[in-house]
Amino acid sequence: MPKVRPFNENIEKYEQWFKDFKHIYETELEAIRHFIPKKGKGMEVGIGSGLFAQPLGIKTGVEPSEKMREKAKERGLEVYDACGEKLPFDDQSFDFALIVTTICFLDNVEKAFNEVNRILEDNGKFIIAFVDEASPLGEIYNQIKDHDPFYKEAEFFSTEDVLGLLQKTGFENPEAVQTVFGALDQIKGVQDFKEGHGEGGFVVIRATKK
Repeated sequence: MPKVRPFNENIEKYEQWFKDFKHIYETELEAIRHFIPKKGKGMEVGIGSGLFAQPLGIKTGVEPSEKMREKAKERGLEVYDACGEKLPFDDQSFDFALIVTTICFLDNVEKAFNEVNRILEDNGKFIIAFVDEASPLGEIYNQIKDHDPFYKEAEFFSTEDVLGLLQKTGFENPEAVQTVFGALDQIKGVQDFKEGHGEGGFVVIRATKK
């Protein structure tokens, strides 16, 4: 079952987080934007309220949370009531796909990655952005998750986990950048990203469909 209840019940709190931590939000956007193709048709798995899709120029996505869908539609996005494990799109119908943190809320990540592979054109790009469980920030999130309304039911993944899943589901040539360095409440400006993983709490990987 999709883990939608926290998002349906706390959408105002969700939206407010991105206002309260606007520098982190902008930092994450910049790291993701680095990998977004300049041309082509894209979609987002778990589009939420559209806070990433809209500024990144992505018009289409899926989202199982009713309240999140409503907010995304207010932002002018085309949103389908569906989960990552069963995407309502034809084979090879997109040039790229994005997933931002939603990986930790999926019931079956491998199945969702296979679905992304199915809907992508040959050599299509898959961009995955997530909190790296193996990073200092990931360790903190794991410690506090039981007291967080959103992450209570989340399962975090390390970069190595994600790379393994990408290889298993038909993707190759992964590239990774990392950002969000240091304690969240100490970040007072937009941070740069750099290659690799292990230091930054937020990692973005782009891989290519074989």
